[in-house]
Amino acid sequence: MIPATQVKTGNCVVLDGQPHVVIARRHVTQGRKPGKIQLKLRNVITGLSTEKRFASSDKVEVASLEEKEMQYLYEADELFHFMDTETYEQIAINAALVGDNRYYLAESLVISVMFFEGKPVGVHPPKAVVLEIAEADPALKHATAQAQLKPATTTTGLKVNVPPFVEKGNKIKVNTETGEYLERA
Repeated sequence: MIPATQVKTGNCVVLDGQPHVVIARRHVTQGRKPGKIQLKLRNVITGLSTEKRFASSDKVEVASLEEKEMQYLYEADELFHFMDTETYEQIAINAALVGDNRYYLAESLVISVMFFEGKPVGVHPPKAVVLEIAEADPALKHATAQAQLKPATTTTGLKVNVPPFVEKGNKIKVNTETGEYLERA
């Protein structure tokens, strides 16, 4: 337990028995009343955001999230299967917890899986991943003087805008934070 005044953006705290990440922190005062700390929190399990005010004397429980490197194996029946790279133990994570990160999961990719009290609560792919193009529109030659991007779809289902020279079967590097094309792999 730490005082609410020491909570910083990015910390993970326990609220109502569930882990929450602090998205924003603000000090609020109202007239002559004592100041309060207003936190904008995102539930790690459900993804829902909420705001909560704490008095400066309130204490907040810091959540201990365990992070493990795991290898992505496959998807079946809305479950994503991962293997611990050290113990070779396999776990299945619900598609709701994986969320939009599903588009960055290429077979055999090693990612970080976050655990709270022994239960998986989320996945974090690396900053950039290599994906194969499954579908790409044909390039329009001499359409304009400026470089144009065309839509393409990867084998994981991610829709990304790529340069005209990228074709079906090419491998590209994609930024997992923005979902944008980086370079040809």
